[in-house]
Amino acid sequence: MQELSPDTSAVRVLVVEDDQGIARSLVRGLERAGYAARCVETGRAALLAEPVPDVVLLDLGLPDIDGVEVCRLLRRRSDLALIVVTARGEEGDRVTALDQGADDYLVKPFGLAELLARIRAVLRRTRPTVPEPLRHGDLLVDPRTRRVSVAGAEIALTAKEFDILECLAVDPGRVVTRQEILERAWDAHWYGPGKVLDVHMAALRRKLGRPGLVETVYGRGFRLTGPS
Repeated sequence: MQELSPDTSAVRVLVVEDDQGIARSLVRGLERAGYAARCVETGRAALLAEPVPDVVLLDLGLPDIDGVEVCRLLRRRSDLALIVVTARGEEGDRVTALDQGADDYLVKPFGLAELLARIRAVLRRTRPTVPEPLRHGDLLVDPRTRRVSVAGAEIALTAKEFDILECLAVDPGRVVTRQEILERAWDAHWYGPGKVLDVHMAALRRKLGRPGLVETVYGRGFRLTGPS
């Protein structure tokens, strides 16, 4: 399964910067890139920000609280992505900020393109991978919503039936062993009767309504067949 690019419209970015000119420029650039961006001028406002942002761009030279302390407190508060953007370029400042929880450190002046690239890189590390829907002919299996449809018609499956189908749909045509399916849909140490898989497989085939879509490969396992 491939990783999807972040949906920037759903990403909240908080700019913590007391220089209003820099703040406005950053917010405009972020909004043009599709992010939901806003700015606060103090460390206290950053710590009280609601809703909690997904990304914080944090200046260190704030008028009320030192940015390193804000960094430490923000990190303790949540697992948001935190990028320091500052004029302080000394190695000691970098090390301190990173040790206090910053995910990245960018020294002013910098280009917007580099900042956006840094945000994307941090989000890839801090956000869980979102799996793509799995398609096989007119079969659609969506791991995000755990919904299944055939030719556009939604099929109601139990949790076990969905897990079994997802195992097969990840790599259509590949034979998936009974043990692989049992470990995925039940437990890696499943010692129950193997017949339970056959019961669920029969129900899955009946609900899909496509004879031959799920093929039994005797002595080996199961696979999805038909057009891809």
